[in-house]
Amino acid sequence: MKILVRKFLEKESTPGIFLMGITILALIFSNTFLSEFYNTFLHTKIEFKIGSILEISKPLILWVNDGLMAIFFLFVGLEIKRELILGHLSSFSKIALPAIAAVGGMLVPALIYVFFNYNNEFALKGWAIPTATDIAFALGILSLLGKRVPVSLKIFLMALAIFDDLGAILIIAFFYTADVSVLSLSLALLCIIILFIMNRMKITAVSVYILVGIILWIFVLKSGVHATLAGIILAFTIPLNVQNEKNKRVSPVKRLEHNIHFWVAFYILPIFAFVNAGIDLRSLSLNEIVNPVSLGIICGLFIGKQLGVFSFVYLAVKFNLAKLPNGTSWAQVYGISVLTGIGFTMSLFIDSLAFADSSMFSYTDKLAILIGSILSGLIGYLILLKVKGKKQVSE
Repeated sequence: MKILVRKFLEKESTPGIFLMGITILALIFSNTFLSEFYNTFLHTKIEFKIGSILEISKPLILWVNDGLMAIFFLFVGLEIKRELILGHLSSFSKIALPAIAAVGGMLVPALIYVFFNYNNEFALKGWAIPTATDIAFALGILSLLGKRVPVSLKIFLMALAIFDDLGAILIIAFFYTADVSVLSLSLALLCIIILFIMNRMKITAVSVYILVGIILWIFVLKSGVHATLAGIILAFTIPLNVQNEKNKRVSPVKRLEHNIHFWVAFYILPIFAFVNAGIDLRSLSLNEIVNPVSLGIICGLFIGKQLGVFSFVYLAVKFNLAKLPNGTSWAQVYGISVLTGIGFTMSLFIDSLAFADSSMFSYTDKLAILIGSILSGLIGYLILLKVKGKKQVSE
């Protein structure tokens, strides 16, 4: 039994399947007699206090969105750093196609959303919601196809998602930042300087970086800049490879990435999904679902992502800026383009920043994210399943 559980947990598709199950659980809680308990649970106040020096008081949902998601972004940052230096993004030839595809995959969905909501200033805050890709879900669906999809195409999707995450980080930093506290920001900058000094001193003790990182998170939270950015900053200050006193090469980045991967996949993202995906569908009507915000999100994810990614890949190849991944066909690239419309956790996260606790859209924005993501996942899977027998270019 233990062996079967271990094999299940090690599968690429498992995090995506687990997320799907947690999402269904959240919908059950929010649409049954458990809804009152669910909403009370989400808004339970949790306080952290150190005398009169420090006080953080937030509802549970914000502790998840600001706190646990900082750990998620730490993991993302570690992955980006490793790939940029040693991995699939370490040269121009490797990054050209996924980088260009990611730009298209963010630009076109944003334009589609703006097209639907250009005359509503408040609704325009959500322009970035359909620009995101949930890599856990996308890779999970891709893994269900097994050998029908070449490894090079999986690497392309991973690299594209990494650039997508970079884009999300920049969007959060520049467009979803509240009024800034100069004092807190200055103290956060001091923490960053300390982290870089530690890096230059080649300190390998991950626990020391984490300690300073927690202090950094507190100051970033208090500064008005979104606290999750502390995770990214921390990741980029941790050394990738260091020669220790025994003349052995150690990698704090790889060690930390390995240690938190399981927690991110099976605790942090599922908890985030549980507290954010609970949508009360009992009083929804068709008129509420087809409002401009919902249409902008659904069309942005399902149409905008595939159109943006595929068209930018086509132009990049046509103008010899990049080449298709080895062993892939245009039909497979199109299928992957459709899969990038699975926004889910990242879209829900940006939605929580854009509209905060506003009830203006009666949760239809979250429902739209689910609809757009489900359509993209289902259609993308069917396309890739259908083109499995197509002759491919050899390695």
